Amino acid sequence: MVCSVSAQNVVPSYDLTQTGALELAEQARLEAQKLDKNVSVAVLNGSGVTILLLKGDNVGPHNTEASRRKAYAALSTKTPSFELMQKAAADPTAHNLNTLPELLLLGGGVPVWKDGNLVGSLGVSGAGGGQGDHDVARKAVENLGFTIEKK
Repeated sequence: MVCSVSAQNVVPSYDLTQTGALELAEQARLEAQKLDKNVSVAVLNGSGVTILLLKGDNVGPHNTEASRRKAYAALSTKTPSFELMQKAAADPTAHNLNTLPELLLLGGGVPVWKDGNLVGSLGVSGAGGGQGDHDVARKAVENLGFTIEKK
């Protein structure tokens, strides 16, 4: 039996490359350096696969896993984890989001969008709290011409 695959059975995907992940990590390092901080960084591709995970110098080991989970939360929900944290805190019906094992409702995870396509996510941990982590991640993404919101 021969089956043919039509265009309606295939979804195009757009993913960050390894080079793109390395460039995002470097931008995050540079942005954190402006705050006199070192950060751990995670980059996921558009399918949620970890393509880069770096522990920052003199940063607690828990920050490495935190950066990955922040990146996952941002990719999975297509929402910056800082915004997701705020929404969950304000909405009692969303409090249970923090019970999902991979989601981490702390600032520092941002989706990475290019030309309206979700291409990956970046997670940052160690920049001095959720707002600092979020700002470092956002700036790193924007420095390379990506956005953290679908446009």
